[in-house]
Amino acid sequence: MRFIGRLLGLAALGLGVTAILAALAARNARRRIVPLDAPDADEVRLAAIFEPFSFRSTATSFRGGTADFWFGGGVIDLRDATLDPAGAHLQVKAVFGGGQVLVPETWRVDLRVLGVGGAGDSRPVAERPDDAPHLTIEGTAIFGGFGVATEFPEAAAKGLEEAIAKTAAKREHEPRVDAEAVAAV
Repeated sequence: MRFIGRLLGLAALGLGVTAILAALAARNARRRIVPLDAPDADEVRLAAIFEPFSFRSTATSFRGGTADFWFGGGVIDLRDATLDPAGAHLQVKAVFGGGQVLVPETWRVDLRVLGVGGAGDSRPVAERPDDAPHLTIEGTAIFGGFGVATEFPEAAAKGLEEAIAKTAAKREHEPRVDAEAVAAV
């Protein structure tokens, strides 16, 4: 019994240390990642770091991009996007977070997400033609993951909208840093 107790204690300690290190890395990622999230962009750079996130694409030739979810999560809605004829590639990273990728029922999606967590396609299994639009999602999940679906439940969408509104309201009350003044020092 003592051995199991010590083993569980070490596992809890390891998880705690991992979470702290991941939080520090997330803070650095938040400073480093400059979002490219225009709805009509054919290539995107999306990030949900310590906050909720929602993105809807209307791209006419979507090629993919990156999506980082660190201690945050949300939805990437590609149902109004048209994929590039060569297909699209989305590189994802989920660290103590994750997201939902919404796609049309007719798209072929290849998931290649590895780690402690993962990804799954909840759409009904169906034969999709070889010439169907093709999206590849690759990346890493560390205590997080990604789901692929065609629909997003209304209650979940409402909850996400409320969380985003709360986050935006908090940001309005945070003191602003004048980047030019800091650079002049």
